[in-house]
Amino acid sequence: MFEQWRQFAFANAEWFALFSIVGFVVGMLLVPVLVSWIPADYFSHRKRQVIDRRFPVTSLVFLAIKNLIGACLVFLGLLLLFLPGQGILTLLLGLMIMNYPGKFALERWLVMRPKVLPAINWLREKRNHPPLIDP
Repeated sequence: MFEQWRQFAFANAEWFALFSIVGFVVGMLLVPVLVSWIPADYFSHRKRQVIDRRFPVTSLVFLAIKNLIGACLVFLGLLLLFLPGQGILTLLLGLMIMNYPGKFALERWLVMRPKVLPAINWLREKRNHPPLIDP
């Protein structure tokens, strides 16, 4: 089985390289845009409401689509850990898109790392958005 995989990988090395380069470029272009979309008070709340009570059906459909996209990105990120590409970045993006218990605590923990919040605020400043409020 390993030999078959090796032959497949060598036969398609150009496609893997192209996929890796495109993924890197898209990631570099997409991260500043996504960071600028975060509301400035995103981390200042204790809890986040997932379903909008005014439009519950629309909210549930959007939530299902968002979680499906996130699950696909997590799966792709796991594959890219073993293939050439941005595996960890894709995995983290999928985890940040999905809704699951403990997500908000994980996000707050990541942002409170010493160099993460200044880097995010630097990206937001470059796109003329106010800095995130420190959690």
